[in-house]
Amino acid sequence: MLAELPDYFFRVRENGAIVFRVDTQNRQRRIDMDQIAVVNIRNGEIKPHGDRVLSDVDLGAIRKWMVERQDILAHRDIDDIHRAVDYLNLTSQWAQSRASAEQLEDVTDALLLAMHDLRSVLVRKKADRLMKGKD
Repeated sequence: MLAELPDYFFRVRENGAIVFRVDTQNRQRRIDMDQIAVVNIRNGEIKPHGDRVLSDVDLGAIRKWMVERQDILAHRDIDDIHRAVDYLNLTSQWAQSRASAEQLEDVTDALLLAMHDLRSVLVRKKADRLMKGKD
């Protein structure tokens, strides 16, 4: 176990986290986690749990976590896109060198539609950026 535990634990969920205050200063020397808030990353909302009033220290720690979490999620988003480019390249190599006729029949229409949709979005977004650059 860690020598020194953090003061707060954030149980990550889809839109944010449930925030717990960590307490090890009790007679049984066990870890107590007391829920103090629910955080929504998308809208920045911090809801105290029950009738709690969050201290400035609590709010500071929660806001710091929210900024760090948003940075992590933004990094993951772009990393996922770079991986998608790799997967497209690997898929091309697979289709050219290893795929059977049955496998290609199974995925071709779905891949073509997804790539057409992606191409349409990328071309439109690139045109928008180019038009803004001319203004």
